[in-house]
Amino acid sequence: MVGIVSYGTYIPTYRIDRKCIADAWGRGALKGERSLANNDEDSITMAVAAGMNCLNGRARESIDGLNFATTTPPYQEKMNASLISAAMDFGREISITDFGYSLRSGVAALKAASHSVSCGATTTHLVTAADMRSAYPKSDEEQSFGDGAAALLLGTDGVLATIEGHCTLNSEIMDVWRKTDDPYINMWEGRFVQNEGYIAHVKAVIRTLLEKQGLSPENIDKLILPAPTEQLFSKVVKSLGFNLETQAQPSLLSQVGYCGTAHPLMMLCHALETAKPGELLLLAAYGDGADAFLFKVTDHPPQRHCAVRTESFLKTKLMLPAYGRFLSYKEVVTPLPGEPFRLMPSATATWREGDSMLRCHASKCRACGCVSFPIQRICPQCRSKDDFDITRLSDQKGKIFTFTRDNIAGRSDDPIVVQTVAEFDEGVRFYGLMTDCDPSQIELDQMVELTFRKFYDGAGFHNYFWKLRPAREDKGE
Repeated sequence: MVGIVSYGTYIPTYRIDRKCIADAWGRGALKGERSLANNDEDSITMAVAAGMNCLNGRARESIDGLNFATTTPPYQEKMNASLISAAMDFGREISITDFGYSLRSGVAALKAASHSVSCGATTTHLVTAADMRSAYPKSDEEQSFGDGAAALLLGTDGVLATIEGHCTLNSEIMDVWRKTDDPYINMWEGRFVQNEGYIAHVKAVIRTLLEKQGLSPENIDKLILPAPTEQLFSKVVKSLGFNLETQAQPSLLSQVGYCGTAHPLMMLCHALETAKPGELLLLAAYGDGADAFLFKVTDHPPQRHCAVRTESFLKTKLMLPAYGRFLSYKEVVTPLPGEPFRLMPSATATWREGDSMLRCHASKCRACGCVSFPIQRICPQCRSKDDFDITRLSDQKGKIFTFTRDNIAGRSDDPIVVQTVAEFDEGVRFYGLMTDCDPSQIELDQMVELTFRKFYDGAGFHNYFWKLRPAREDKGE
């Protein structure tokens, strides 16, 4: 039976206290904090991070499908999933699809992947979802939104949770929307949005699914109900007859915020991290209607679970100290740029060097074993020519060999650039910029890992490359 084989979330390192946002406007604050993508992150880089967390070293050759869902794609006309596929080093014959335009696109991608595996079109299908929505400054949504990503691997071998049932309810309703030229989301009157939109559709789709499956709320072990606010979450859980304390999966709203398309899958991943064999999980997601899924946890040992659990992401964070930096990272204001890049970006060069730049491939000399990054046709050690094998660095962890704190090159909202050389397995060294860190805490021999990031914009397109960051340890319980 088709089901979830592996899973993984990704929550950016940066958070901001909602009181910090509120104080800037002299208004009341919502409780808790929200996650914030770094200035070199977007929905593509977060999806890559979640996907790699989900795969956790799994052979890339075994993946033959990839779905990517977001309402905030870096490219409006270009396959975003193709860039994710390259960064994750998937084969070129993999089936890829972009999903978007609705907060339900994450679960739509999940449903499509399930159908693909069921009919045999693909055998192991990765579903990724990521969002970093923007709201009007001073609005409640500016505080309540969050940035994040999640990934699920679907297949039929080694299934951790089977898909037992599904129900869809579609509706044409103008409650939350964003036109192509809108920088922020628009919402209709609050009571209409909640009562005629979210509450009506979520309650209807959950009740329909339970009826189809011959179940009642008492039979469900975990209700996974993404909601834009904590009050709405509690209200719907109780009104459906579920126990808020024992059955409702934690919403993540006070710790991360509402992460749009990614939020249903993030909550599902979080639930799977503590799920027990035989438990029934009910997931419902809203957006121009609603979808509901029923999962049953198997007794298969989770040998391929995520590398870093959600609880670890929640504990590993850096607090953003000022609202001005928040606005800068959200691209509401433009910071004073740092040292300009003197590289002339080229679509041709990116295509030609894509194996190193995007797939993070290094060359290993067959004659002497020397590993070089980027790929070198001539071995720098023994000078043999075109006699090498390809090895991937993106899965490896290394140690800082040397570094320099540059106080001049950075932009005004992130002034210190840590130029770093890290040493990985077999002595290969990688020169790159450090990200997601406190520059004062960087030291020699510190463990680091590679992360796919947006480097700069030039020639009318986004330029991506790999950076280094302090290695994240799994601190989940």
